Amino acid sequence: MKPGPIIAMIVLVFLGMWLVLQPALARSATDITISVGAIEIMLDRTETADGLLHYKIIAPEPLRSSKAYDPIELDAFISLQIEKWNARPAFERHLLGFFNITTWGTFWWVMIGLIGQSAFFGRMFVQWIISERSQISTVPEIFWWFSFIGGICLFTYFVWRVDIVGVMGQSTGIVIYARNLRLLHKQRKRQQPNTQPSVPEQTST
Repeated sequence: MKPGPIIAMIVLVFLGMWLVLQPALARSATDITISVGAIEIMLDRTETADGLLHYKIIAPEPLRSSKAYDPIELDAFISLQIEKWNARPAFERHLLGFFNITTWGTFWWVMIGLIGQSAFFGRMFVQWIISERSQISTVPEIFWWFSFIGGICLFTYFVWRVDIVGVMGQSTGIVIYARNLRLLHKQRKRQQPNTQPSVPEQTST
């Protein structure tokens, strides 16, 4: 076995772990997390020299501010966010909670995950249909293309979700899928007949 795929697999695993580690560390450093519907508001708490507590909002990004709130201002701010959440239509609140997202702007990330999962289902469905038709267990090339596309989409989705289990599973798979596509490409090149015209021998007179 060539070392290239193994090296690529290791690099992709560590890249995925690094991408997940950054937001995970930022989240773990948060002092307080308050849930308002499907929205998680993360706060940093600081104490002034006179013993008063102040809070800064560090997430989510649309609510992030450099302003430090005292407890009374924070209560008013949280109450306002609760009012805004409850003012949304019920179906919107349920859908956001169902997809575990805070705004419709992040729904595109969910779509990437759904495309990846659909590609994973599609690869097995196509492989099953082709095997049934030929009555022989067959793995067609489209199986590996669906796997590769699905792996990339799910890897991206799991990075956004800060899901280390999903990231590690897909990072190794992507390299395997890509390697199988590469081997199929090499196999086709070997099987192609030599189409170069033969050069006639020159006869000396």
